[in-house]
Amino acid sequence: MESSDRNEEKVSIWCITSLASIPLVMTLGNSMLIPVLPILEKKVGISSFQSSMIITSFSVASILLIPVAGYLSDRFGRKIVIVPSLLLTIIGGLIAAFASWKMQNPYSLIIVGRILQGIGAAGAMPIVIPLVGDLYNGDDEKTSATLGIIETSNTFGKVLSPILGSALAAFLWFLPFFSISVLSLIAVILIIFFVKTPKDKNPPVAFAEFWKRVKQTFKKDGSWLLVVFLNGIFVMLVLFGMLFFLSEYLEKTHHIKGIKKGFVLAIPLLLLCIASYFTGRKIKGNLKTIKKIIIVCLIIVSCSIVFVGYSKERLILLLVVTSIAGIALGALLPVLDSIITENIRKEERGTVTSFYSSARYIGVAAGPPIMSLVMKNYLNTSYIVAAILGFVLLFLVFKYIKIEAIDK
Repeated sequence: MESSDRNEEKVSIWCITSLASIPLVMTLGNSMLIPVLPILEKKVGISSFQSSMIITSFSVASILLIPVAGYLSDRFGRKIVIVPSLLLTIIGGLIAAFASWKMQNPYSLIIVGRILQGIGAAGAMPIVIPLVGDLYNGDDEKTSATLGIIETSNTFGKVLSPILGSALAAFLWFLPFFSISVLSLIAVILIIFFVKTPKDKNPPVAFAEFWKRVKQTFKKDGSWLLVVFLNGIFVMLVLFGMLFFLSEYLEKTHHIKGIKKGFVLAIPLLLLCIASYFTGRKIKGNLKTIKKIIIVCLIIVSCSIVFVGYSKERLILLLVVTSIAGIALGALLPVLDSIITENIRKEERGTVTSFYSSARYIGVAAGPPIMSLVMKNYLNTSYIVAAILGFVLLFLVFKYIKIEAIDK
């Protein structure tokens, strides 16, 4: 009982708030720029594809370095990795902001700043997920509930980002870059003062032994882990492709710009946020419930996104379709987090969840540029293909996510 009380005291509201600030800041750092991209295209004189690279450069840097950050967090500690990573995010934001403010042709240096931010993000957001598992080690219900809060913070960042990004850009078009650094600084301060990571009494495992354990984990659980990773890619690919499409079409087809566009973009994202929060509270570490939610959500996403392209000329219908997809995508996020975090040993948790986070960033990186290339001539085809991929994933979930095999 005494040990349990100490654990409860350690995981304070301020600790959870501090952890939740990281996905909020990282999401704002990426999603806040999506409604600003059409403005940036005009100000900097770049194409739609080049503007999509401002999102993709951030994500590619994260993809490559997240597994490294995951290993370092397993080896040396979560907080030791998170704090320097957030500081790097601050520096990257300042570089992009200063280039936009002072340079005549800032595009190259904006990309450099975004890459640095992506490197910083690699050691921040993905490490929060295993850290939650560490804090509630052995308590699946509390882990699931807190991961739900973390994903809700992530999705709330997506709700807030189009409104905040549009409002800041209306004042100064490059102000969103500065704001990312300010928000990251706040997150650093919160983490330093309020997050007390549990001390591991065991000495760090040598790399050879550690890697042997990771390989054993993937050999034993590789099939269902791969399906979860593919679902993570799919969710972010659909979400960020859809957001990029909405941002462009609201402005060019429906002539909705500025803060008004931010509020319209926030509608499907708000529903995504609400779905994420309530799903995180409902699942309580129950693998049967988790699998059912994955199945239902994949069916809803696959059936709804087919109609996105066909409804593009009718704003209300477009928002209804994207909102339905948003609800299903939001419900999937905490479920996918939970199934990994609660079923992987603490010693390999950071590394395995980092591979999952890398998978998610593949979707973030690919969504905007793919959409920029297909939305003019192949929009409907692209969403039909996405729906087919959803049903393929549905088959894989039935085949490889076996409750009795995972829950051992």
